[in-house]
Amino acid sequence: MSARRLDACVVDTRNSPNVRLRPVPPAHVSLRDAFWAPRREANGRRTLRTQLSHLESTGALDNFRRLGEGLDRPFKGMYFADSDVYKWLEAVGWHLADHPDDSELRGQAHRVIELVAAAQRADGYLNTYFAKERADERWTDFDLHEMYCAGHLFQGAVAYHRTTGDERILEVATRFADHICDTFGPGPDQRVAVDGHEEVELGLVELYRTTGQRRYLDQAVFFIEARGRGLLGAPYGHREPEYSQDHAPFRDMDAVVGHAVRALYYTAGVADVCAEIDEPDYRAALERQWHNMTERRMYVSGGVGSRYEGEAFGVDYELPHARAYTETCAAIGSVMWNSRMLALDGEARFADLLEWTLFNAVLPGLSLDGEHYFYQNPLADDGQHRRQAWFGVACCPPNIARTLAALPGYLYGVADGEVWVHLYAASGLRTTLPDGTEVELEQATRYPWDETVTFTLRRSATFALMLRVPQWCTEATLRVNGEVQDVTITSGSYLRVAREWSDGDEVRLELPMPVRYLTAHRRVSEAVGRAAIARGPILYCVEAADHADVDPRDLVLPSDPAAFVAGSSDLPGELPALRAPATVLHADRGPLYRSADEEPNVARSPATLTAIPYFAWANRAPGPMQVWVQRDVPVGRGRSVAGGDA
Repeated sequence: MSARRLDACVVDTRNSPNVRLRPVPPAHVSLRDAFWAPRREANGRRTLRTQLSHLESTGALDNFRRLGEGLDRPFKGMYFADSDVYKWLEAVGWHLADHPDDSELRGQAHRVIELVAAAQRADGYLNTYFAKERADERWTDFDLHEMYCAGHLFQGAVAYHRTTGDERILEVATRFADHICDTFGPGPDQRVAVDGHEEVELGLVELYRTTGQRRYLDQAVFFIEARGRGLLGAPYGHREPEYSQDHAPFRDMDAVVGHAVRALYYTAGVADVCAEIDEPDYRAALERQWHNMTERRMYVSGGVGSRYEGEAFGVDYELPHARAYTETCAAIGSVMWNSRMLALDGEARFADLLEWTLFNAVLPGLSLDGEHYFYQNPLADDGQHRRQAWFGVACCPPNIARTLAALPGYLYGVADGEVWVHLYAASGLRTTLPDGTEVELEQATRYPWDETVTFTLRRSATFALMLRVPQWCTEATLRVNGEVQDVTITSGSYLRVAREWSDGDEVRLELPMPVRYLTAHRRVSEAVGRAAIARGPILYCVEAADHADVDPRDLVLPSDPAAFVAGSSDLPGELPALRAPATVLHADRGPLYRSADEEPNVARSPATLTAIPYFAWANRAPGPMQVWVQRDVPVGRGRSVAGGDA
C-alpha cells in the first residue's frame, strides 16, 4: 500500500523563484469548522462515491476497459469523458491527504488507475476516444480536447502521487507528457499546434514541479506562445478565434474573452509559468485581464460567463440575470487563477475574490445533500432551473469535488518569518516556515456567520501573523491577549502582527458584518433600480419558498439595510436567514406600454422579506428566485392594499 505523504501541496510553488508566498500542505491543516468541514465530509462520504457510480453507469470507465481488456464495446459519452475520470482521481487524492484510512476510496482509486494504465498505448499516447476505430485520427482535430484531457491526467496523477506516493499513475502521466513534448514544438520533426481548450499548460507546469523535468515547463511556454496566432482557424468550423483565445498572443491581450472556462484555465496556466519564469509581459497581461474581468465582466456572485452561446464572456457590462451562464467550472477557474495571483503578489484583492467566489459562485453548483449539481448558475429564475444528479457534459461535478477536497491547502500561506491567513475557518495549523521556524496555532471562529476570529498560539516562536482584512470590512478591531491594539487597519489588505510569541498567546480579530446593499454600474441595465443583499462574505437571494403567495420579483427592499436581522430558516443544515419589513408591489394590470407621463396604478402592501444565502437556493420546493431586488418604490397614483390612496 502506498504511503501517506504529509508534505503534498496543491500547487507546489515551494521552490518557485517568483512567488511572494509559499503553499501550506493540506495535511498540515486540520479543518474542523461548522461550515466547510461538514461539506468536505459529505464530499468524501457521498459525493465521490456517487460520482464513481455515475462514471461507471455512463460508460466513462468502460471506455478505458475496452482498450485495456479488449472489450468489443463502442465509446460512450462526450469525446472528453476521460477528463472527468482524471478529476475524480485528483479529488480522491486530496481527500486521502486528510483521510488516509479511507481504504474503500483508496481501493477504488487503485482500480481506476489500473484501468487507465492498461489503456495507454505503447508510445505513451492516452485518449480513449481516439482509440481503436479512431486511432488514425490522433492529433487531427484540436477542437476535440486531446491535450485538455492530458492536462487533467497530469493534475490528477500529480495529486494522487503527492498524497499517496503512488508511482504508477505518475509514470502514466510522464509517458504521455513525453509523447506530447516529442510531438509538438519548434524542432524540425515536431508540429506547431495548440488545443482548443486550455488545461495542458497547468498540468505540464505541475509535472515539472513534481519531476524536475524542465522540458515540461518549456512545453507549457511553447503552447502559450503558439496560441493567439490563428492555428485553430474557426473553432468547430463556425466560431471566432476569440472563442479559444486564439485571436492574439497572450502578452497582447487586454480582456477576458471567449469560452469562460478556457479563458480562466489559460490565465491560471500563465500565472503558473510566471511563478517559474520572469515574464513581465505575461504579468502585465494578467493584470489587465484581471481588472477587465472584475470591473466589467463579472457577476456580483463572482461568477463569470454571461452567454449561453459559446459558454462565453460577453462584452463589457453584458450581465443578464436569468440568462447568466456562469458555469460552475468557470467559477472554479477563477479560484484557481486568483490563488496563483495571490501566491505571486500576496495582495489581498486576490484572496478577497477567491473567498467571495468560493462562497457565492462555486458552492451554488452543489446541492446541500452533496449529490446534485448546477452547470449554470443564474441570478434570477422562474423556478424551472434545478440541480441534476449528473450531466451529459459532466465536467462540473468532479471539478467541485476536487476543489472541496483540496480546500485546506487554500487557507494559509507562508513566507520567511510570516504566516498568512487567507481564509477564516476553525482549524489548526502545524507547519514549518521556509526559514525553519516551527509554527503551531489554532483558529477558532464561526465565520462566515460570526465576526470574531481568534488565534491561539500553541508553540513559542518569533514570526508575523498576516491577517486578511476583507474589502467589505470597514471597522475591524485587533486585540492581542485581550488588549486592543492601536494600529492602522486598512480594508482590503493584510494586517501584520509580529512579535515573539509564547505558548497560549491569543490574537483576536473582529470583522463587523452589517448587512449591506450592493449596486451595479449603470450600464448593467437589468440591475438599474435594484440592489443585492450581502453580509460579510455571503451574497443573499430571495426565494419563493419563504414568501407564501408573493412572487420575489414583486418585493421591494427596505430603504435601510440595517432593518435586516439574522434568524433561523428551514433550509437543511439550519443555515441562517435575514429578515426585514418590506413592500410588495402588486401586478399593474395596465397596458404593456404607456406614455412616459402616465403614472402606473400599482397597489402596495407590507410584507416580510426573507433572504437566504444564494449558495443555498433551489434546495427546497421550486419557485422564482431573485438576487437583484427592487429598491425604489414607484410613486404616483398607487393605492395601498390596506385601503386609501397611496
